[in-house]
Amino acid sequence: MQGIFISMEGPDGSGKSTQIELLKAYLEDKGYEIIITREPGGTVISEDIRRIILNKDYAEMGYMTEALLYASARAQLVTEVIKPALEAGKAVISDRFVDSSAVYQGMARGLGVDTAYKINAYAIQGIMPQLTIHLDLPATVGISRKKNQAELDRMELEAIDFHERVAEGYRKLASLDPDRIKTIDATMSIEDIHAKIVDYVEPLVKQ
Repeated sequence: MQGIFISMEGPDGSGKSTQIELLKAYLEDKGYEIIITREPGGTVISEDIRRIILNKDYAEMGYMTEALLYASARAQLVTEVIKPALEAGKAVISDRFVDSSAVYQGMARGLGVDTAYKINAYAIQGIMPQLTIHLDLPATVGISRKKNQAELDRMELEAIDFHERVAEGYRKLASLDPDRIKTIDATMSIEDIHAKIVDYVEPLVKQ
């Protein structure tokens, strides 16, 4: 069985975690062994880097420092988890991948999309998702959801205009690569969103 790599992207609070669990169940029914991971994180080393990135006490962190830390966490995740899983024919579902750096650091932070991808070129080792699901949600709705869930981290505490740039950045990125990045209205019901995701995933399963 050929490995499948799917990433789930979108602004904070867009419902990625819920849809990842539903997608996991769907792919398990198709006979796949599933690996679920997240960014930054997914390995012991990457989770330690995550704690540094998201620590709200580190407000002085430079944008390039932030971008390089994300790339470092990603490099370890690809080496230790994603690449071996795909080589073993498993299905990998990642809560964010390199596109998040293109949006958050490249667009919202102003480093540039090309810069973000160049920084990550070595980290991802030529591995890209076959399919990226973009859950599109207004920034104000997403942050409101996050505030109701838990204490906010350093990125979530950014001003609303930052989150607006993130939401718009995802829309722009999706328009640049429509064959891979599929946009779904995240204000729909959980069931309707899942049904749309299945429509996009089915061709990969049939290959």
